[in-house]
Amino acid sequence: MSKSKDILILANGPGEITTWVHPVVKALREELKEKNEQVRISVILSPCPHSMGTEKEILTSFKEIDRVQNADHFFDFLLWGKTQENWDWYEEGVVIFLGGDQIFPLIIGKKLGYKTVIYGEWEARWYQWLDYFGVTKPDIINKIPEKYHHKFTVVGDLMADITINNNQENKEDQEVEIIGILPGSKPAKLAQGVPLMLSIAEKIKNYRPQTRFILPVAPTLNIEELAKWADPHYNKIIEKFDQISAKLVKINNNYYLETTHNLRVELITKFPPYHELIKSKICLTTVGANTAQLGSLGIPMIVLLPTQQLDAMRSWDGLPGLLANLPLIGTIFAKIINWFVLQYVIKNKKLYAWPNIYAHQEIVPELVGNLQADPIAKQVLDYLENPQKLTEIRQNLLKIRGESGAGQKFANLILKALNY
Repeated sequence: MSKSKDILILANGPGEITTWVHPVVKALREELKEKNEQVRISVILSPCPHSMGTEKEILTSFKEIDRVQNADHFFDFLLWGKTQENWDWYEEGVVIFLGGDQIFPLIIGKKLGYKTVIYGEWEARWYQWLDYFGVTKPDIINKIPEKYHHKFTVVGDLMADITINNNQENKEDQEVEIIGILPGSKPAKLAQGVPLMLSIAEKIKNYRPQTRFILPVAPTLNIEELAKWADPHYNKIIEKFDQISAKLVKINNNYYLETTHNLRVELITKFPPYHELIKSKICLTTVGANTAQLGSLGIPMIVLLPTQQLDAMRSWDGLPGLLANLPLIGTIFAKIINWFVLQYVIKNKKLYAWPNIYAHQEIVPELVGNLQADPIAKQVLDYLENPQKLTEIRQNLLKIRGESGAGQKFANLILKALNY
């Protein structure tokens, strides 16, 4: 009888959980088949500046995963090898890197006596001592000394694995004009994104009353928390965006944000929401992993980075993040840091949306600065009235997306490390 084995996944932020961990664990269970009973999948979270505090709950909802430990107890495990619930470990196993710092699997793999498998999106580190690397593209391997190339396999981009069959949608769905709204999941983005996007939606609705609007709620967020950012008593920044506010309403078991002018934005709580998003003609989104997801689905988008509240962004890494979060004077530092960042972005035309980063050019519009609803609404209307422009964006997105199947290739690399 074959021995039982452990797969330990190290991850951190919500983006990595939804776009890396999810496709990998699904592919693992599919590839294991009759060996599923012999393999236990555990996830241990490490601290992340972008954490929303609900990552454990999201991971627990994935039926493929057996055990999850929150980030609060990560360093006890890293230093002493003890989990909060005193987990046992099988004699054989593998440590997988899907977010955090690549030194973590090196330390933990040595403690447990397990092999290590690293997903390298942009770079590979500690390759002298780690065992296997699954990387997005050959360029990463070319930077590594040739004697270590045998450790590397090009698996592709895990984010490309979220594609679905467009033919699954019926004709009625395709004829409905839907616009997706993705304001993000973090307070700094929601504070500005929710009122700005609601204001844009209202202006579009005035010209195209047939348009429906959907807002997929991030899995790290509940609908009540989201609705607070549309409440002027809670979110004072609303006054900077045409004072458009909304309340949470429930109609026939569906939830909506309903504005004072009776615009309803349907809240999509299903995760992942790809079957709903694929129906969208265009999406309004902020920067982050959602731009990669929309790009993989081939959905045209306009990426918005409003800067009306310069002190809103405080999740910088390193010294800037520490200064921006100091008591009392952190707001001043945040405004100064963000002003300099804004000037740098404008001067150097820095790209933030993942499809643009991959393409090394702006194939979807990125709007940065003191954004107002009117010109953005006019831009969306222009796209809707000239669908060939949307078709061009969609084709460009599909060109750079890359092939799907990275999850399966990476899963096979993990099984190779397990000697399966």
